[in-house]
Amino acid sequence: MRWKGDRKSSNVEDIRGSASSGFGGSSSSGGGLGFPGGAIGGGGIGVILMIVFSLFFSGGDLGSILSGGNGAVFTQQEQTANQSNTATTSTDDRKEFASVVFAHLEDYWNQTFTDYGKTYHDPTMVLFSGSVRSACGTASSAVGPFYCPGDQKVYLDLSFQDELANNFGASGDFAMAYVIAHEVGHHVQYELGISDQMEQIRRKVSEMEYNKYSVRLELQADYLAGCFAKYLAGETYNGKSILEAGDIDEAIYAANQIGDDTLQKQAQGYVVPDSFTHGTSAQRVAWFNRGYQYGDLEHGDTFSASNLDL
Repeated sequence: MRWKGDRKSSNVEDIRGSASSGFGGSSSSGGGLGFPGGAIGGGGIGVILMIVFSLFFSGGDLGSILSGGNGAVFTQQEQTANQSNTATTSTDDRKEFASVVFAHLEDYWNQTFTDYGKTYHDPTMVLFSGSVRSACGTASSAVGPFYCPGDQKVYLDLSFQDELANNFGASGDFAMAYVIAHEVGHHVQYELGISDQMEQIRRKVSEMEYNKYSVRLELQADYLAGCFAKYLAGETYNGKSILEAGDIDEAIYAANQIGDDTLQKQAQGYVVPDSFTHGTSAQRVAWFNRGYQYGDLEHGDTFSASNLDL
């Protein structure tokens, strides 16, 4: 991906190397890339969320259903994260890269919402090291990147790029761009009122039942990341295409490596489908590819899809 010297987002808070501040409390429901944890069930949330999509596409008032619901950090198998309070040239480059990707995401989603006659509110990206306190609770770097609807912020430890490469074999800058786009996808869901609807359902159903809804939420975020990739494929910087050969393959490989089934096989040697919360590797790749194919919101309704395997 060509990004050096491109516009950087101004909505970035760098609190690395300092004591984190914010809200206390514990984490609640999922909102990140997705690692093993939780269960899967059934229910009728699709009907409710289709109403949200209908409001968006028909010109209804979304403001009445945006309540800033509680979100949370996704869970992950324990892993060792290399932390440092001293920014190196490498981490400075990673900060610049993340800021450039975040800026492109701002451009894309602002334009997309404008095209639908709506207003998009930019999220903030918080760069932290070690641990951080958000409106969704306290989290360590071990949970990986996450989005918190409670404060509309994406939380990212830049060392996660090492985790992608070393633990999951997903190297390349666009693998990290996919990660960031996925988290911003959760913010788009917040803007559409979906996060609030999910929180209401979470309070009414069992954990096993809710996790099936979580799978659909996460696959939709993968779809939205694919939409962003399609947008970037048509953009240029300094007269050259922003995306380079192999970039999309990097994102697809990353999506494949963090499917529930793949992670469970690596962690424990077998798969427990009833515990899936974010979708299989095949599903995550399929929905990212679907977003890359269509690049619109109309084809991303995972909640009414009868077959998530596509």
